[in-house]
Amino acid sequence: MNDLNNLMQRATEMKGNGMHVGQIADELNLSRETITWIITHAGTKEGLRAPTEMSIEWRSIGESSYRLRCISDAVADLILDGVGGETEIDAVVGIAVSGIPLASIVANELGTRLAIFYPNKQLFGAEDTDATGIFGHNFSDARDMTCVIVDDVITTGGTLHETIKGLTEVGAKPTAIAVLVDKLGKSTIEGVPVCSLLRTLWVG
Repeated sequence: MNDLNNLMQRATEMKGNGMHVGQIADELNLSRETITWIITHAGTKEGLRAPTEMSIEWRSIGESSYRLRCISDAVADLILDGVGGETEIDAVVGIAVSGIPLASIVANELGTRLAIFYPNKQLFGAEDTDATGIFGHNFSDARDMTCVIVDDVITTGGTLHETIKGLTEVGAKPTAIAVLVDKLGKSTIEGVPVCSLLRTLWVG
């Protein structure tokens, strides 16, 4: 229960600081539905039955540039093992926000360009799941490129569906999705293979 109280406190603080549900969900690596439940029940002390979901916190990696480099090297190796020998990769597409530092190191390791995709949950005022994200204009254009997508955690897969759609609309060809942790457990999303360092498995 202490962990749940901690999540409630953090989510409430983020909401109070003006973050939207999608941004909080991204920060805490939980679904929007779970974050909505947490915020709604914040302050409730008794009779709580929290949604069944696993929160992934990788701050011990993110707070150290050395550890971040090591884990990103492992992600790059995972990509090379999966598709690197068969396909020439033109760009690595990092998903904002947490996928950006990983993607920038992976792109360097693979010797590719770096593109950034901001999903609708990261856009100011956007809480509409039908809204479309945008590509960062200060980074590489992914148009017509063969690319891999890099993010930190797959929770529901919604952000990746949105990213793949955005890429295909500009003629890009996503060949793989590489993440630290896969909570969804699917081998492909929209036909794109998923490569993960860790995959959660619920037993029972």
